[in-house]
Amino acid sequence: MAGRILVVDDERDMLALLERIVSEKTEHRVVVETGGPAGLERFRQGPFDLVITDLKMPKMDGIKLLEELKKIDPDVAVVIMTAYATIETAVEAIRKGAYDYIMKPFRKERILLTIDKVMQWRDMLRENRELKDALGRRAFCSLVGSSPPMKEVISRIEQVAPTSATVLITGPSGTGKELVARAIHENSARKGKRMVTVNCTAIPESVMESELFGHVKGAFTGAWQDKKGLVEEAHQGTLFLDEVGDMSLPMQTKLLRLLEQGEYKPVGSVKTRKADIRFVAATNRDLAQAMAAREFREDLYFRLNVVRIQLPPLHETREDIPLLARHFLKKYSRLHDKEVRDVSPEALRALMVRPWPGNVRELENVVERGVVFSGSATLELGDLGLEGGGQVPCEELPEYLFRLPFKDAKEEVLRRFHRRYAEILLEETGGNVSKAAEKAGIQRQYLHQILKETGLSADAFKSRHG
Repeated sequence: MAGRILVVDDERDMLALLERIVSEKTEHRVVVETGGPAGLERFRQGPFDLVITDLKMPKMDGIKLLEELKKIDPDVAVVIMTAYATIETAVEAIRKGAYDYIMKPFRKERILLTIDKVMQWRDMLRENRELKDALGRRAFCSLVGSSPPMKEVISRIEQVAPTSATVLITGPSGTGKELVARAIHENSARKGKRMVTVNCTAIPESVMESELFGHVKGAFTGAWQDKKGLVEEAHQGTLFLDEVGDMSLPMQTKLLRLLEQGEYKPVGSVKTRKADIRFVAATNRDLAQAMAAREFREDLYFRLNVVRIQLPPLHETREDIPLLARHFLKKYSRLHDKEVRDVSPEALRALMVRPWPGNVRELENVVERGVVFSGSATLELGDLGLEGGGQVPCEELPEYLFRLPFKDAKEEVLRRFHRRYAEILLEETGGNVSKAAEKAGIQRQYLHQILKETGLSADAFKSRHG
């Protein structure tokens, strides 16, 4: 998304230079003002995403302008330019809220890189606000995502939650099936009652019936007193059958009676009891295959599968990764009493390209680990502890590169990486630059710049998918 940039300096040549650099290399709109007071007045007429200001100016220097800008908009990104940089001035600028400082004279690549980082940061702030607004509109705030598959999941929850229909949640491990079950319960008429979880994998088969239905005193050796089962605890509430595909066939038969008739018997009892329960079940198994192998009852499947909610794996909803990362960052910063408030673009890019076989749960663990080991306000790539440093594999480098000067070799390696990375992105998105940039977690104009520098054309990929 194109942004608005305000450049403030007392030298007209510098203003013209910066205006030309930004206008030629990006899609952002640039406004220039001579001196601090004029820049401040123009900012009041805003809004602006970024202010680039000189440090040494008459009447109002860059630090004073920074302070005044932050009073108007605490979230504005301010970059200080100076030819007189010292450690003290840099520390003061950062302490008072500057995003970065740049030494004069500077290379245009330095300015463009800083602008790109600022705009990514602004996009994440904007996404965070949209997320908070979305969370404020619904009660199930633990579900995070704005991708089409997640919007479909949330829509189905909103439709089914107020009813009494039985729900079957399917999807790979780590996709958040229990969160969906809780969202259904908390948005139902039974939210004032308990949601009881039965882990069908963790409970041994030998004690499952007693755990589920309870038992009476003397029912078996060691039954010294009556015991209330999970079904009774869930009366008038919700019973969540987690990993129901792993339940044994004998227990499936007893569960079917509970579903069909709302009745059960505690172990050792001759009396039938009634249960008023909303059923929600989840599994990562393919129940069609389980039925074909006679490992799951067809009649039970049809009883459970009244409404089905399918959760997608994380690699199919990569556009949700920035939102999820920010959500977990906030959660674990608070939990571990840390002041980590942001994710660096490099760390975010590394998160975006990983395959995530463990899905959202794996992403959550990685972000928590990063928060624990982070030593600054920004979560950096090195904090995440990713195998291979989070880098994307590249082809083997040709021998001649190692005979070039280091700077030239580095630029060639970077160009090769940019080209291969962009090729894969465009192939996966059918040449749609906007989707490719969103998937990579970078600005659209930055991807355009990469395509231009590497000689790639998005149209060539569009024609392949014609």
